[in-house]
Amino acid sequence: MFSSVLLGFFSKGLAANVAVLSNQYEDVVAADFNTNIPGHTFTGIDVSAVTPTLATLTAYDAVLLFEDGLFANSTSVGNRVAEYANTGRPVVLGTFYNQDRSDNTSFSPNGWGTLETIDPNTTDGVGTSYDGDTLDAGSIVPHALTTGVTTLWSDGYSGGNEAKAGTTVLALWSNLNAQGNPDPAIAYRITGSACVIHIGIAPQYSQYGTLGNEFGGDFYQAWTNAFDFAAAGCSAAAPAPGTGVGRVFTDPYRDSTPYSPGSPAP
Repeated sequence: MFSSVLLGFFSKGLAANVAVLSNQYEDVVAADFNTNIPGHTFTGIDVSAVTPTLATLTAYDAVLLFEDGLFANSTSVGNRVAEYANTGRPVVLGTFYNQDRSDNTSFSPNGWGTLETIDPNTTDGVGTSYDGDTLDAGSIVPHALTTGVTTLWSDGYSGGNEAKAGTTVLALWSNLNAQGNPDPAIAYRITGSACVIHIGIAPQYSQYGTLGNEFGGDFYQAWTNAFDFAAAGCSAAAPAPGTGVGRVFTDPYRDSTPYSPGSPAP
């Protein structure tokens, strides 16, 4: 059951004060999102060598975590972010989080510690493929996390994930992942008091190019939805298993049956 702890921190419609954690480009993302995602406030925190204290993080309403290049401090950071999530404050993940996940066989990952026990997705064994991809429009499930999102694409910095058992997947990439299974583009998972959202595209895309060239579609809307959902305590239009809203995966490697919006969740 979804814990009511999350709801104690937020009311619907409140702006979120978001800590942006990364080993690179955290300030780039904070500046870009402050410009393009009105209503929320973003502050970059460099975690390449120093792990913030829990007291530092709990001064923020939500955390966005991503990386750009492997870094040894990821385990410590993951442990701290999991501790933060378990206080009932939402966490949002972005690419290239998956490349330092401990199950990535394409690199020598450092792992994310206990955060890997509550995140929505494993990697597909490879992580981001660097192939361009587009959102599968037919996979989009109506939800607070998909409001206003009809298109989304990247020239390579997206995908490479595999939904865990119990994760709610709300949109898929068009390309299958390296396991030949659906690749979650928008997903979230609630474990006790922890709500972790995964948007499977690089939030730092403004570092590499411009909207409409290297990435495009409803990029900022997808991220806006993530922080709106976080600000609502992960409660706005949240589907329950078996209600037919979203697909709750029952096996992380075999439950890859395609679904259509509104189809009953298993």
